[in-house]
Amino acid sequence: MQGRRGRRILGRDGGAAEQRAGIGQVEAAAGVLEAAPEAARGPVGIVQCVLRAVDFGQAKALVGGMGGQFVLGLGREPALQNRFPGLDLFLPGPYCTWMLADLGAEVVRVEHPRELAKQAQVFGAQGLSPADQALRRARDIFGRNKKSLLLDPGDDGSRPLLEALVRRADVLVEDYRPGVMDKMGLGYEAMAALNPKLVYCSVTLCGQTGPYRNKPGHDPIALSIAGALSRIGEDPERPSFPGVPVADLLSGSNAVIGVLAALHARRATGRGQHVDVAMSDAAMALIASLLSRNPDPARLPPRGKRRADNGLWRCADGRWVCTTDMEPRYWARFCEVVGRPDFEALQLDQARREEVIAGIAAIMATRTSAEWMALFDAAGTQAMPIYEPAEALADPHNAMRGMTPVYSAPGGEPVHHIGCPIKLSDTPSAFRNLAPMPGADDAEIRARFLPG
Repeated sequence: MQGRRGRRILGRDGGAAEQRAGIGQVEAAAGVLEAAPEAARGPVGIVQCVLRAVDFGQAKALVGGMGGQFVLGLGREPALQNRFPGLDLFLPGPYCTWMLADLGAEVVRVEHPRELAKQAQVFGAQGLSPADQALRRARDIFGRNKKSLLLDPGDDGSRPLLEALVRRADVLVEDYRPGVMDKMGLGYEAMAALNPKLVYCSVTLCGQTGPYRNKPGHDPIALSIAGALSRIGEDPERPSFPGVPVADLLSGSNAVIGVLAALHARRATGRGQHVDVAMSDAAMALIASLLSRNPDPARLPPRGKRRADNGLWRCADGRWVCTTDMEPRYWARFCEVVGRPDFEALQLDQARREEVIAGIAAIMATRTSAEWMALFDAAGTQAMPIYEPAEALADPHNAMRGMTPVYSAPGGEPVHHIGCPIKLSDTPSAFRNLAPMPGADDAEIRARFLPG
């Protein structure tokens, strides 16, 4: 393995047998799932636990979520030395515990065979060979640096181990619908009774309170409730999907902040608390600038009526370039580069906005994206080609920032990951392991928390 930053390619992983550990149980659960009526299948959810994190008095945490997995995080690295068990499946919870794990928390995913079977149905992963399943797992970026415990959290036989984890955990993160954890006997009050110092983080679509608390849905529903989806896209006649999980990652980031704030507060109070994060709440930050700049929320400018000094321009080679020259000095440089210095005075002229945009679009179509970028870079304007994901992974800036690591899967295949976006000068993030197969760490965790 190379240094902390840059591209890292690891050698072959000798733990192939462990990677295959949970496949049979998951396949058996899939058969049960097919035969079960929909009402009996239960909600999708995951639980994750972070057991130890630095600077917070060796905090321990549990994480749970919208799926059938528990993630137990046990941190030993310098940045975070907290323990986090987790019950989370879809993006917000796993993103939260991925961030904590990358920063040093020890995280164990507690994974439900039935919910893993549901995931396979949703994402088309049924019928994969053991080797393909292991490769797919190795590509799970948000499963990196975590351990895996395979069990049914609702089964009475799982109770002793789960309670042992909670007693020693700092944080529990879950993303089940409100009330589901209570029905399993794993709600906040019950877990706080076992461990009064526990920070219990719930990440849901609409939060633990309010008329929509039981509403099902994913990222676009949260954006709709927040009023943000109505502003996405260029077509004034209809909104568009954003194409990336905006609310998921916003709420996952808010969960990280909430967990760390609660751990910090615990240093003063000696008590844990319930952290309630709603995707719909997180998404409302996306309309904050609109509200700040427009006194009447009912009379906002139409969607797609963007400023002329922000543009997505198609070039002669079919590639697109994005420009954001909003500041007057940058706008003046841009106008000089495109050969229309007369446009400088029209920057905020709403009556001529369409004329300016059409003029720039026609000019941008006369050169290739590379030619335009050479001119814009020389002038110091704000411009960038619009990358496809593969191009972003190949960009030297992203590589130098440690954002494009490449690891080796159990079979030796290279897998592309995203690096940790938080750069700490003294306690940087570190790679420990790819996502293990479900149940790969069962024996270790049981021996550790239920000795004898």
